[in-house]
Order: sequence, then C-alpha cells, then structure tokens
Amino acid sequence: MLVCSCNFITDTEIRDVINAFLEEDCWQLIVPGKVYHAMQKRGRCCGCFPNVVDIIVSTTEEFHRKRNFADEKVVDFMERLRRFEEEQKTALRERRNPRVA
Repeated sequence: MLVCSCNFITDTEIRDVINAFLEEDCWQLIVPGKVYHAMQKRGRCCGCFPNVVDIIVSTTEEFHRKRNFADEKVVDFMERLRRFEEEQKTALRERRNPRVA
C-alpha cells in the first residue's frame, strides 16, 4: 500500500526500515523523520506522518510479540508510544484550529 505519495513509499518499505532499526536496538524510539532519513527521503507535505506513526507502533508491537519479550515491558513501552502519539495528534489539531480570542 502506498503510504507517501510525495516520495512513493510503501508500507512494506517503511516496515523493513523499522524492523532493521529494531534489530539494532529493540527499545529505541523510532519516529517518522528517522525512518525517512534512513530511506534517504524527506517529508515533503508530511501528511503521511500520522500513518507512518501507526505503522511504527504496529510493527514494533509485532516485532516484540514475535521475540517473546516480557509482556509487561512491551505493554509499558507500547502504552508510552500511544500516549506520545495522542499528544502529538492533539498538538497538531490545536495548531490547525487556533482559537480566536
């Protein structure tokens, strides 16, 4: 599936990069900019970044599940990622819809 139409990047390419990062350090924080940098691409309109975050979260969950890491560590880590994602989405919505005083 095409995730970024500006750079013609598919979800498979993104998942491959994420898995490579996780193989290096399975507890590192992976963000869209880091993924794009590894592919030697740049976010242009950055409209795909929320979808890339979702792919990062789901790929990381799957990676840890397959490796049979201690469930409490995975759950804690993934919960922190979800909270971070929600905070970022809220901040983005607030920037897009500024309140007029």
